[in-house]
Amino acid sequence: MTVSRLQVVSRGLRNRCPNCGGATLFKVGTLFEVNPGCAKCGLRFERDEGFFIGSMSLNYGVTLVGFLTPVMLLAFNGVIGTTTAIVLAGVGSVGFPMLFYRSSRSWWLMQYYLLFPLQLPANKGGGGAGGGDENV
Repeated sequence: MTVSRLQVVSRGLRNRCPNCGGATLFKVGTLFEVNPGCAKCGLRFERDEGFFIGSMSLNYGVTLVGFLTPVMLLAFNGVIGTTTAIVLAGVGSVGFPMLFYRSSRSWWLMQYYLLFPLQLPANKGGGGAGGGDENV
């Protein structure tokens, strides 16, 4: 394999193309707009219709477990007041998913190609960039 699973994880954590490592996942100058494919290697980021639902589920799960559950536990244990917890939960339930959006899209691609690395064009042997990770 040209692109190892470790490279897929590294690229996913850095919001990069899982195939070539290019910083092409999101359109330049936008926060939430994903490119349809990599400008460097041509990998399609939207695998099938509805592929984004996986990243949306991941985003909601991380928001629930990583943000809302700690707020609830802090309120339950009396560390913060109920009003503070309600305000934090309300603001955080909208703000945290927005902040985590880019990572959730990248992590979903990472998860897919971590499980199916032979689906990457670089690993099919028929071309596609795969080696140079840092020359972006």
